[in-house]
Amino acid sequence: MIRLRDDCLIVEQPSGQMIPCAVEQVTIELMGETVGIMDPEIIRHAAAGVLHFFKVELKKESVTLGEFAEALARVLRGFGVGVECSPEYPTTVAPAHAVVFELAAGDAGSVDAVVDLREVVTASGSEYELGFFLRLRGILARSLRESPRTVRFVGLRGCVKQLMGRRRWCHQCRLMEEQIVGFLRESFRAEDRSQGICLLVR
Repeated sequence: MIRLRDDCLIVEQPSGQMIPCAVEQVTIELMGETVGIMDPEIIRHAAAGVLHFFKVELKKESVTLGEFAEALARVLRGFGVGVECSPEYPTTVAPAHAVVFELAAGDAGSVDAVVDLREVVTASGSEYELGFFLRLRGILARSLRESPRTVRFVGLRGCVKQLMGRRRWCHQCRLMEEQIVGFLRESFRAEDRSQGICLLVR
């Protein structure tokens, strides 16, 4: 049996055909012309959110196009993008062009708070990983107190290599990257002020 790629889901087409698809590519196709005015990072994070929802939370590897569109709509609303599904198509068999995306009030690509993860590592000094994660939680909490639309953590790869003392990317770096992203997600969900705010990590 051929193993499904980590970034793919099996998507049931309106014809009933089951096709393995890269989640980011399906996201781009569903968004249509709106892709050109959206921040590419938001598109990538939206695709990752849909993938996590089905594979990790629901433990599913196959979905209908309509299920995918509905999940994508929920994720994008969190990024300030209004989504409507055309009523002339049942959502279980919605073709790509049946999903219409339009920007909600405000600019969905705007960023109100930016944190450079490399600076967090530098500020942690000799405290290493423990100090880094404690400092990171505090910075996230302080950022959310300002009620921004978006909190963006940047410099992830550089931060990981700096924290691990590596010049080149390796397996241990990938594990640390996943740990940092997971820590930020859990810390973000635990904050009462996170409602309606987008978290981006790259």
